[in-house]
Amino acid sequence: MKDKKGKSFVAIMVTIALLALFLRVVSERIIKITNSQNESNARTTLKLISIALENYARDNRGIYPSSISILSQAKPDFLDRDYVGQSPIKGYSYSCPRLNESGYNCYARPLRCNLTGKVTYSVTTGSLLVSEECDRKE
Repeated sequence: MKDKKGKSFVAIMVTIALLALFLRVVSERIIKITNSQNESNARTTLKLISIALENYARDNRGIYPSSISILSQAKPDFLDRDYVGQSPIKGYSYSCPRLNESGYNCYARPLRCNLTGKVTYSVTTGSLLVSEECDRKE
């Protein structure tokens, strides 16, 4: 009778170990897919912001707006919403630390490096998009 109890305990422990391994693989896969979707969305959103800024400058004799919110309040509007003001969006935080009448520099950074995204994007005057791996260890 004791021999059967020992075998049952071993079988339960093996089952738990296999389930833990399966859950780890599945959760890593889900994080990887989510990161990929968040990064794609961030890249697209930053391009959208850049196009709106360039179109605004084209319509205003080369002068860029002083704030992103102007792009969604203008008639006609250049952006459907204020992405910087409504940040974070889908795992990324947006900011435009340099936005003046002569140009801009905007960023999309993951909220948590390697969990919501692995890449930081920046776009500068002229729609130059640059990406780099985030370096925070979280």
